[in-house]
Amino acid sequence: MKMIKNLILCVFSMVMTMAFGQEAYVLKKNIPYYPEAIRSQDAYVKERCKLDVYYPKDLVNAPVVVWFHGGGLKNGEKNIPEGLEEKGIVVVAVNYRMHPKVKHPVYIEDAAAAVAWVFKNISVYHGSADKIVVSGHSAGGYLASMVGLDKSYLGKHGIDADKIAGLAPLSGHTITHMTIREEMGIKETQPIVDKFSPLFHVRKDAPPMLLITGNRELELLGRYEEVAYFYRMMKVVGHTDAVLMELDGYGHLMVYPALPLLVNFVKEKSEG
Repeated sequence: MKMIKNLILCVFSMVMTMAFGQEAYVLKKNIPYYPEAIRSQDAYVKERCKLDVYYPKDLVNAPVVVWFHGGGLKNGEKNIPEGLEEKGIVVVAVNYRMHPKVKHPVYIEDAAAAVAWVFKNISVYHGSADKIVVSGHSAGGYLASMVGLDKSYLGKHGIDADKIAGLAPLSGHTITHMTIREEMGIKETQPIVDKFSPLFHVRKDAPPMLLITGNRELELLGRYEEVAYFYRMMKVVGHTDAVLMELDGYGHLMVYPALPLLVNFVKEKSEG
């Protein structure tokens, strides 16, 4: 009888937790992040340049993750990663324009416009502009790094990139992205470090960084090595708050095991 009673209590607790989770979070979808004057002049901006905001309705000044999807700057769709749900975090999932309809640096410009929107509007969705971590996987990680390291992109929106609480690219290029190299007529196996490369913008005063890749033997071509080199160069220039993690047993699709590490990073930087 005691075992049955405990089982009933356990099930009841799970049901209440699920119900609370559904009631405690709100999802607002397809919010445009460019002004109407820009959207009205470009149908592709109007179609793609939108974001979703998932936020805890009973919290204020919550930490924020801006999440850029992967897909090689050619594919993909905004999504709220399951591992970031119900963690007391505001999650902003961003769509951006993609190749071949646009070419560089439009991808980075869209990412910066979205991050600027978050800085200016996130308090409406219970988030804190002082606790924004910019993250993403693969191409999304590349965009996160570029927005946070090359200060010119956010600067055009009146935002200092150093106000970002943290950057957390998951298996993102640190050399110039392969699709941008393709647009330049450069083959995939030719690494380039130019102004479209996070490595070009290593600096001592950059936001704190969490760098995560899959296992070096399972990852995409040279991905671990370029990220490890980026990490080393950040140390060389005097940056003191960067962590590099290699997830053994996982290849490029390492988002699921990386998300708890991202959550810990977000909470750590929001308390700092």
